[in-house]
Amino acid sequence: MSERLEALEREFREVDALLADPAVFADHQRFVQLSKRRKELEPIVERSAALRVAHDDLAAAREMFGDAVGEDRETLRVEIDDATRRIAELDDELKLLLLPRDPNDDRNVIVEIRGAEGGEEANLFARDLFEMYKAYAARQGWGFEVLSSSPSDLGGFVEVTFLLKGDSVWSRMKHEAGPHRVQRVPVTESQGRIHTSSATVTVLPEAEEVDIVLDPNDLHFDVYRSSGPGGQSVNTTDSAVRVTHKPTGLVVSMQDEKSQLQNKERALKVLRSRLLRLEQDRQAAELSDARRAQIGGGGRSEKIRTYNFKENRVSDHRIGLTLYQLERILAGELDDVSDALVADERARQLSEAT
Repeated sequence: MSERLEALEREFREVDALLADPAVFADHQRFVQLSKRRKELEPIVERSAALRVAHDDLAAAREMFGDAVGEDRETLRVEIDDATRRIAELDDELKLLLLPRDPNDDRNVIVEIRGAEGGEEANLFARDLFEMYKAYAARQGWGFEVLSSSPSDLGGFVEVTFLLKGDSVWSRMKHEAGPHRVQRVPVTESQGRIHTSSATVTVLPEAEEVDIVLDPNDLHFDVYRSSGPGGQSVNTTDSAVRVTHKPTGLVVSMQDEKSQLQNKERALKVLRSRLLRLEQDRQAAELSDARRAQIGGGGRSEKIRTYNFKENRVSDHRIGLTLYQLERILAGELDDVSDALVADERARQLSEAT
């Protein structure tokens, strides 16, 4: 690991020198790329320097320990223990920092939520999830923008799509992808019986135009009048847009904006992100498995997480985590769940690396 750390420290110094170059500063794209790389390298370099200091402290304390007596000997023993513990901590931190980065870590995400099994109750649950992620985004300081929504009759969502922007948004939100299950008494239930319903969450890395170049010949556009809430002109002009990507059959519809152009731009944004995910999955030769892992069939028996209202319980079935904090979690306090999922992913990565 020492050789790799030395190489990364050299790269850090080279990046610092380039960032001080006026020619690089004038090239905005190059400057942004180098700034991101510096941000990635900085915690590694800091811990690497701290590790050297800890090793030096340990060597010095051991050298003096042999000749020390009385209180000095006990003081040095404490210093040796502290340095040994610090070295172990820094080693563990560096192992995590040196793990391969997810190629989507710097990307924003597009989240799609759909009511699945359970009729109108599933749509109401889809809205609960939407509000949960909206509150979580506010707590994290992320940008939040609704791209498209299809409200249901009782105020839920048949489907809703939104964009999240900010630091660590992909590393946190990617673990939310999959079928979510709710167990509660629906508002439509007159006998007070608990029902089980589900909604699916899909998390896509936002694609830039340079990532996915769309051939106009591969696209088919339909325009039509919007339906549902949206302002005076929403039902009187052909502002809604449906785009079909003919090679893959992917279809994206947008109608929330009054402008046909705005709806078209949003539809293409979502389409690019879906195509990027498809391409990444294809490259990994796991397209069907990855898609199935995220969406499943939306059935009640398929789930990554269960929200049980009677027991005030949230259970994440992938890592065996159960928290009796349902109200807090639905209010956007997802840190305990998210931290546990991130820690589990890192533990698996470390296990695979050894």
